[in-house]
Amino acid sequence: MPVQSLPIRDSALYVRLLHQYLILLKNYPILTKSVTSGILSAMGNLISQALEAKRKAKEGTPVKEIDISGPARFAIYGLLITGPVSHYFYQLMEVLMPTTVPYCMVKRLFLDRLIFAPAFLLLFFFVMNILEGKSWADFQSKVNSSYWPALKMNWKVWTPFQFININYVAVEFRVLFANMVALFWYAYLASVRK
Repeated sequence: MPVQSLPIRDSALYVRLLHQYLILLKNYPILTKSVTSGILSAMGNLISQALEAKRKAKEGTPVKEIDISGPARFAIYGLLITGPVSHYFYQLMEVLMPTTVPYCMVKRLFLDRLIFAPAFLLLFFFVMNILEGKSWADFQSKVNSSYWPALKMNWKVWTPFQFININYVAVEFRVLFANMVALFWYAYLASVRK
């Protein structure tokens, strides 16, 4: 007697969501990437807060409630900065370094890691400083204490992912791919900014 497997999940829902996302991506590429960036950035901050709360609970120190302003700041950053800037950066990279250029894979990686990543990280520190209502002196202090360690960690964590992203992922999906990695990266950045 044959055994028939029963689906655990209704895959039709995932297919419909993916189909809707692709339609939005085609019709509204920047807006779709921006909203996706905002949502995943906020989720990264929430993950950071949850991990910190878990660590504090394990140590026996008082655990604070979720600070909703953190995810709000990260959502604003993702919506207004990450989505649009990443979209245009990947588009520009395709124009400046098409696949026909010799050593384009390495050149793209160097462009991303040595030019874009340092500038984008500095922009992150600057915008978060503004969103937190802090002074220029606070910004300088944060950059002096946290920028270099965060940039080194960026190079360690992001380099393999970005090599794959900028060389093997279709340009229209690069922001989404990076956002999935950034979900955990923003959790790290939120913890560094404290």
